Amino acid sequence: MSATVTETEAVTTRTAAPARPARRRRRPHIGANVIAIVFSVVWVFPVYWMLITAFKPRSDVMTPTPQFLPMHPTLENFINAVTKTNFLLNLRNSIIVVGCAIVFAMLIALFASAALSRFRFRGRRTIMVLILAVQMLPGAALLIPQFLIFNDLGLLNKYIGLILAYVAAVLPFSIWSLRGFFVTIPVEVEEAAMMDGAGTWTILWKVLFPLVIPGLISTSIFGFITAWNEYILAYTFMKDTTMYTLPVWLVSFAIPNQPVDYGGQMAASLLFSLPVVVFFLIIQRHLVTGMSAGAVKG
Repeated sequence: MSATVTETEAVTTRTAAPARPARRRRRPHIGANVIAIVFSVVWVFPVYWMLITAFKPRSDVMTPTPQFLPMHPTLENFINAVTKTNFLLNLRNSIIVVGCAIVFAMLIALFASAALSRFRFRGRRTIMVLILAVQMLPGAALLIPQFLIFNDLGLLNKYIGLILAYVAAVLPFSIWSLRGFFVTIPVEVEEAAMMDGAGTWTILWKVLFPLVIPGLISTSIFGFITAWNEYILAYTFMKDTTMYTLPVWLVSFAIPNQPVDYGGQMAASLLFSLPVVVFFLIIQRHLVTGMSAGAVKG
């Protein structure tokens, strides 16, 4: 009987022995989680402060003691930002310009990335290096040459001019990003389509395009955010205030030599950020669908 008990205790001891290393392995994970939480709080707090400030009346915004919750919530800041400014007009301008720019940029990037990744022709590497070089150049360095060219062409203070400028700003990264998705597609997929008698256009639209939909959607998200937040081009190319986009409208809340309406500015910032959030939420659902539908099935 005692021998049986001893063997049982030995088995229990051997089974419980690995528990100590497991506890030791958990300690680094706890430290990493704490660091992640701290960084998350640091990044989220400005957004939270903007949110609560937008709902505070001016008297509560300017108090020396910070209030982490709106004691007297109001929608006055949002009403003033919409009714006393050109918000709706500038919102229309942003939707037209950014929407057209993203559609044109994604179409051009789709064809360019497909050509650079699936075909071999003279000058291909040179084109890729030039695209990368343009991507590395700061936008401010290209502002004056673009302004002079657009002025000679009569494209200033017009939608088409700003759309072309946004396409030029978004296109280099879009081509490089989509090319990475095309490269990951196995060549055997195209060879199988060719054996079935499919031509170049059929392979592009019915074989390759469904597989790069996740990349196209993620690239369009980046392009949309970049174009939506663009300020310098819109302010420089548009002379008429009725042609301004939302970034220029947002800056108008900070007028030199005048007190800043922080509540209105925070409300305007929320209104400015809302379309980006809505666009991302809509695209995110299609992104997951595209990833599952574009998977290569065996």
